[in-house]
Amino acid sequence: MNIDVSFTPDFVVNAAWKSRMDVLREQVWRANMDLQKHNLVTFTWGNVSGVDRESGLVVIKPSGVAYEDLSPENMVVVNLAGQRVEGDLNPSSDTETHLELYRAYPEIGGVVHTHSMNATSWAQAGKPIPPLGTTHADYFYGYVPCTRSLTDAEIQQDYELNTGRVIVETIGRQEPLAIPGIIVKEHGPFSWGKSPDQAVHNAVVLETVAEMALKTLQINAGVDAINQTLLDKHYLRKHGKNAYYGQQQNHEK
Repeated sequence: MNIDVSFTPDFVVNAAWKSRMDVLREQVWRANMDLQKHNLVTFTWGNVSGVDRESGLVVIKPSGVAYEDLSPENMVVVNLAGQRVEGDLNPSSDTETHLELYRAYPEIGGVVHTHSMNATSWAQAGKPIPPLGTTHADYFYGYVPCTRSLTDAEIQQDYELNTGRVIVETIGRQEPLAIPGIIVKEHGPFSWGKSPDQAVHNAVVLETVAEMALKTLQINAGVDAINQTLLDKHYLRKHGKNAYYGQQQNHEK
């Protein structure tokens, strides 16, 4: 990644922008710490980012820094072209994947990547996670998809960017917030949401339904996917245009 140290647009010196970015730094830092809280990461194997759509800037975890050493101040700010705008540390090695998702999906505001045990096991097996029950249906409107393998050329050049591209390719015409996560074959899970916090929430759900599906298939290898009518009911009562579940904007069941 080429870093343009002269990148100093007018909004950098704007006090209101600085205040807004400070809030986003805090949100992204807390979201990264929540990965550890929810046992989604081992060592430094995970990252969260958040985007400020007005400025087109992204805050992301620095690369290879232990969670106990993270702070709002050492979160790194980059633009959507991948240029570092603020911060002394290198951004996450997965930054280009995050940026590709933000460029493709203007409706998302946060992205998470982990190597959580169960979702990563599905990724290594190269299998989508089937919707087997209502827990899955409450969040994912169908299978959690698994991407294809990257080609040798895609791995050797622009690997992280191509990881983002294969995610976008796999999602296709599906609504990204209706399937707020994916597993990249031979790699691991990515999830997203309208905010960094919601992206972490969806990452926790993704890991949970991955574990539930694995255990269900151990008990009954021939189990069918959830009935479509039941899947529709559970997903749409929470996320459809006539949703009636819970209090508005409430994630919790």
